[in-house]
Amino acid sequence: MNFGTFMEFHARPCRSQAEDFAEAWRQVDLAEQLGLDAIWMAESHFTPERAVLTSLMAVGSAIAARTKRVRIGTAVQVLPLTDPMRMAEEAATLDQISGGRLEFGVGRSGSPAAYDGYGIDYSTSSERTFEDIKILVSAWTNERFSFKGKFHSYDNVCLVPKPVQSPHPPLRMAANSAASFPVVGKLNIPLFVGVRQHDTSLVERYVDSYQVARMAAGFDGPPDVSLRVPVYISESREEAESAPEESFMKQFRRLGGQIAETAGRTDVAHDTERSARSAELAQLSWDNVRREKAVVGTPEMVIDRVNELRERLKLTSIVAEFNAGEGISEDHIARSMRLMCEKVMPAFK
Repeated sequence: MNFGTFMEFHARPCRSQAEDFAEAWRQVDLAEQLGLDAIWMAESHFTPERAVLTSLMAVGSAIAARTKRVRIGTAVQVLPLTDPMRMAEEAATLDQISGGRLEFGVGRSGSPAAYDGYGIDYSTSSERTFEDIKILVSAWTNERFSFKGKFHSYDNVCLVPKPVQSPHPPLRMAANSAASFPVVGKLNIPLFVGVRQHDTSLVERYVDSYQVARMAAGFDGPPDVSLRVPVYISESREEAESAPEESFMKQFRRLGGQIAETAGRTDVAHDTERSARSAELAQLSWDNVRREKAVVGTPEMVIDRVNELRERLKLTSIVAEFNAGEGISEDHIARSMRLMCEKVMPAFK
């Protein structure tokens, strides 16, 4: 299994955005030093109280310049918010700068807020995403190509530069609704999943539906599934089970509120499913979060929990969110990262 850190370049109260970036660079350096497999960047827009990471390609290039071995991932690049040809150029450039270390995670985002800010119709997000993927792969793998789609058209263009990795940087796609898992499975694109909005048992069924669709489309072998999950590790069980409560619960309350705000919008599909998620998140207890939606405990407890999740969700990698809710201190983030690398990862390598 591979292990990575999920980074939003989080904001903290009463400090400058330059200080937000400075803390994030220290965590990037620590990830490289400790031996984490990957740094996964989250795209976040118009949320200054939460994060300052909006330009994944620019920040990814800076990460590439200050590291030598850690892989650099997007979790995820929201494709419909930019022109796909420009995105293909920038991603290929990052792959060149990093010496072939880019992991290209994509999605459409479950929140319409960024689309509102950019003036893009969220109801077109799914169609745009799949069209953009076709364009990206064609641009990367052909010397020249032409394309005519619903949203974009290109005539005999040559992408420069081409990526280092052949045929292209590894793709990974986020899926969150019941309908999306089989669609991604038919395309044989590796998965990003989460247990923030669903219990593990439901995500397990969704992953099964992905694998059934994948095999029906003629793709053999086990699935490739990566899980984003809040993680807090301490040598003290008592501390691990209590210290992250306020910060982690803040994230789940916020998520429930965001889903509730969008559940009635006509441009958002799966309205009934969103309403159910919002209601479930509003009733969450810390005990439920610890059992179902996070990985907290001593290194030994974390090893057991990761083993369980690996078995049930067919996991090939964990993307650890060490500061879910933005309330975990920098020292405690660093401690969780160290314990992950020194005590947990060796059990899976």
